[in-house]
Amino acid sequence: MSYSPALGSAFNDTKTRSQHLNSLSGMCSFCTAECPGTCEIGISAALGARSVYPTNTGNNQVASEKVYPVDYSHFNINGRVFGAQGAEPDMEKATIFNVDLSADYGTIHPVKQTMPIILPALIKLNWQDYFGGAAMAGVSCIIGEDAVNKDPGTVLDNGKIVEAPWLGVVLDSFRKYDRGYGQIVLQCNIEDDAKGVAEYAIRTFGANAIEFKFGQSAKGTQPVVVLPDYEAALKAKANGMVVHPDPEDPDIVAKHKDGCAPNFYTYSRLPMWTEEYLIPHIDSLRDMGMENVYFKMAGYDPEDLETVLRIASAARVDMVTFDGAGGGSGYSPCRMMNEWGLPTITMGALLVPICEKLIEEGFELPAIALTGGFSMEDQVFKALALGAPYITHIGLCRAAMAAATSAAKMGEMIQAGNVPAHIRPYGTTVQEIFKDLPDLRALYGRQANDFSPGAIGVYSYLNRIASGLRHFCALNRKFDWKLIDRSDVIPLTVDAYDILAMTEDAVF
Repeated sequence: MSYSPALGSAFNDTKTRSQHLNSLSGMCSFCTAECPGTCEIGISAALGARSVYPTNTGNNQVASEKVYPVDYSHFNINGRVFGAQGAEPDMEKATIFNVDLSADYGTIHPVKQTMPIILPALIKLNWQDYFGGAAMAGVSCIIGEDAVNKDPGTVLDNGKIVEAPWLGVVLDSFRKYDRGYGQIVLQCNIEDDAKGVAEYAIRTFGANAIEFKFGQSAKGTQPVVVLPDYEAALKAKANGMVVHPDPEDPDIVAKHKDGCAPNFYTYSRLPMWTEEYLIPHIDSLRDMGMENVYFKMAGYDPEDLETVLRIASAARVDMVTFDGAGGGSGYSPCRMMNEWGLPTITMGALLVPICEKLIEEGFELPAIALTGGFSMEDQVFKALALGAPYITHIGLCRAAMAAATSAAKMGEMIQAGNVPAHIRPYGTTVQEIFKDLPDLRALYGRQANDFSPGAIGVYSYLNRIASGLRHFCALNRKFDWKLIDRSDVIPLTVDAYDILAMTEDAVF
């Protein structure tokens, strides 16, 4: 069988004409000349290089369609019936309500969290409620790369940011609900760093947390963007972007005058971060007022995973997030989303012996977050168990954004008097339908009644994750999530046994 999807994809709204497929190529086994080209090959024949990327990102999310041969469903969760850890073995005290989910981290400036969850980098769709809901739930969240490029008010002077007022609005989307738990972090890729985005955000808006991005999330390389015309290519080059081909090349200028200019593309530079650059740079940002620093890593070669942890330890980084193949949310090459990188479960297993090796060498490790395809509490529990004690946080990105967008849509329909049929049994108003709103009122007072449904939805979704985690912890008589370990999962397949063995002795 093939684990890869056939040549029809939600990325580009493509489909195969026939149900009879060649498993190796993904093509219809019977390809007819009468077909107008509905599959990936057909759209490639029309769009060429542009079809490497999803054609329908817009107001949508995209993630891998590959069927991986092993994932967290290959494990069950263990359970125990005698004794209690982390609480007195007393029926009145050893309850799910007394399971400690607090998950503080930080090397110099501690960050308090209500649970071992973060919301990884994103700056699209309903970002306002994504960040606002994170603050309500008491977890950290990250503003995605290139945020300043989405601000029409951004002004550069000699390649450096001097104005980007929208960035303040984004930061405030978390800060206005901040109740002392978690923080909002500004991610910077290599282009942001060159523009001085971190310095501008610290100086102008008091940003106190920066994340340096290695690569393009779980996808490896940065996106290629097609420019509409020659003038746009000239403007992009003037703004310091890589433009291919060079619109000022004499041959290209001549072709443009003849009406024969080729397509122009921009490409974000690949990061070439080094310890020699990052450590003094981080120190200078700390001198400016940055309190916490993060790294974002993807499913690269295991040697690279180790290297990034070594640099993080030397730089006293607070948290490193490792993003595995299978997840995703944004604009990345379609086949790269499906076919590149360490799967989340494999990467999590590899990190354990790497961390043990570094600990033996005397390194102090940062908090480690694992993300890439998580959506429910059972997956969170299993990942924490398999990664114990080194993986300390799980990132919920696409799922949390889905909560933000779906709850916002519910709110619109409720306001219009068109309550969705599936939630009609629960009521007809926001106050009736959103069942965790009383908890928000207990935290914020009556003003919570005016919170946006999208942010309430993110809070409620994360509340569900926390409640589910408490149930699994109590099931194992562990009343502090930090007591979770590999004995709390049960491998169901040979592949699952191999994954469990990797946490003891890497075999990659």
